[in-house]
Amino acid sequence: MRVIFMGTPDFSVPVLDALVTAGHEVAAVYCQPPRPAGRGKKARPSPVQARAEALGLPVRHPVSLKDEVAQADFAALKADVAVVVAYGLILPQAVLDAPKRGCLNIHASLLPRWRGAAPIHRAIMAGDAETGVCIMQMEAGLDTGPVLLREALTIGPQETTGELHDRLSALGARLIVEALERLDALTPEPQPEAGVTYAAKIDKSEARVNWARPAAEVDRLIRGLSPFPGAWCEAGGERIKLLCSAVAEGQGAPGAVLDADLTVGCGTGAVRLLRLQRAGRAAQDVDEFLRGMPLPRGTQLG
Repeated sequence: MRVIFMGTPDFSVPVLDALVTAGHEVAAVYCQPPRPAGRGKKARPSPVQARAEALGLPVRHPVSLKDEVAQADFAALKADVAVVVAYGLILPQAVLDAPKRGCLNIHASLLPRWRGAAPIHRAIMAGDAETGVCIMQMEAGLDTGPVLLREALTIGPQETTGELHDRLSALGARLIVEALERLDALTPEPQPEAGVTYAAKIDKSEARVNWARPAAEVDRLIRGLSPFPGAWCEAGGERIKLLCSAVAEGQGAPGAVLDADLTVGCGTGAVRLLRLQRAGRAAQDVDEFLRGMPLPRGTQLG
């Protein structure tokens, strides 16, 4: 098929690769414009733009698709279908209608659960046992379109958002190739009204650990926000990012270090911290971290 690809972050890159490998003609790649990044604040292309340029594909990064010129340029590509995954812009109806077979979205949840911006984070933070990928026909509503294909994945008991992100990205790449191969035979299934939840964008104010919460909730917060934006606490006047944890045996005052293995008391139960990061330094497993920053029993984490 003649395909327009629309995506921006790392999550989208394996999908672009899969479409190219499957032999589809990628007429153009749409992504967000380069953003200032790093210490020098130089404009840095998105992961999708970098990959598309390496593949020799034409790249477009309009600031908006609302104006008539951008919409005419999109329609002029005369695509059979647009594949959209974590693009970052709302598609106006004129864009949705332009490809012959419409626009297909790869969404990292089992719709209608976790519509919206942060479905992977929210699934782990909520303690979901499973999540997955849906291939959805796009319409004007937020992730409301009928589903063509879906496949579930079990969420591991110590899995982080970063780890689950990579598994879901690979699954999405496989499913979209299958969906395009079988497009004429697939029956769109409307999403049920029951079970709708919304995955709101992660706010940095959510990231500070409240040790008074139950251990299971603290553990899910740490894993759900790892690696970005990263749950954090204070120790010795420093902000420490917490990247991996596990619910552990023990009980003590909320935020108190209970043993030499960096088990920390919560409102009920305890959490063992497994991977941490000091500001300006690399992430470290707990044993290495404690050699550089001892946190003896009785230390209070804020």
